[in-house]
Amino acid sequence: MKKTPSPYLAIFIAVLAAASSAIFIKLAGAPPLVAAFYRLFFTLLILTGPLVFGGLGELKVMSRRDLFLAGLAGIFLALHFAVWFTSLEYTTVSSSTVLVTLQPLFVIGGGYWLYREKVGIRALAGALLAIGGSILVGYGDFAVGGRALWGDFLALAGALFIAVYVLIGRGLRQRLSLLPYVYVVYGVAALVLLLTNWLAFGQPLTGYVAATWGWFVALALIPTILGHTLFNWALRHVPAAVVSVSILGEPVGATVLAYLIWQQVPGPVQLAGSLAILVGLAVFISSVERSRQQG
Repeated sequence: MKKTPSPYLAIFIAVLAAASSAIFIKLAGAPPLVAAFYRLFFTLLILTGPLVFGGLGELKVMSRRDLFLAGLAGIFLALHFAVWFTSLEYTTVSSSTVLVTLQPLFVIGGGYWLYREKVGIRALAGALLAIGGSILVGYGDFAVGGRALWGDFLALAGALFIAVYVLIGRGLRQRLSLLPYVYVVYGVAALVLLLTNWLAFGQPLTGYVAATWGWFVALALIPTILGHTLFNWALRHVPAAVVSVSILGEPVGATVLAYLIWQQVPGPVQLAGSLAILVGLAVFISSVERSRQQG
């Protein structure tokens, strides 16, 4: 019998990869919706070959209901990218990342309501500790008022949209293989972003420098394929809350990358927050796994 790779290792890799997203968006310097569209467009190009050789048959026989739900997940993913990418134009990377990673609050409640996935008191305490640490990480750079307030609102909306996307994925991944599922999701999301840009913003899709195109491809390869796609793979093997809470590790990775790229040295509060996130994640994941083994 073929042994399934550890979902926790996959989640760990995905968290590290996803942490690069906000950094790459800033480095690309393109309009938010354009960056979001090309992130998914290049992801689709990269995944087309593997899909043709390993999942095209399943894609052709997907039920209308599954296609509808996967497409709905794609719409919420597009909404998440649109509002979150836009939030980075109004508020700081730390503020945006912290607020968008509050999505476990929505996923834990939704996971119980939709799938009866219960979270114990100890696990909930770990999740709250990780959320508190995430807030501390962004505290020193947290922007308030004016334009920043609008950006913070957009980031919080992004948290809600990504939570719905994760919850839909948790249900569909129990019966759909990874490649057909994510191909539909990413394809619908890319189409929604393209139409939104054309109809509402009219931002140019061409004329960018070579470096910007390079960052678009990097957004596809690292935070999308190694990030979102691995998260979607893990959704078949662990509760939605595990994937959702694990995403709280992104601010830690983003802080490390900001130091390596821009020499932004984290202060004592940010270091304490990072430690709280890591301890909270350890408590949460160990508690959930213990409950699953006992149940």
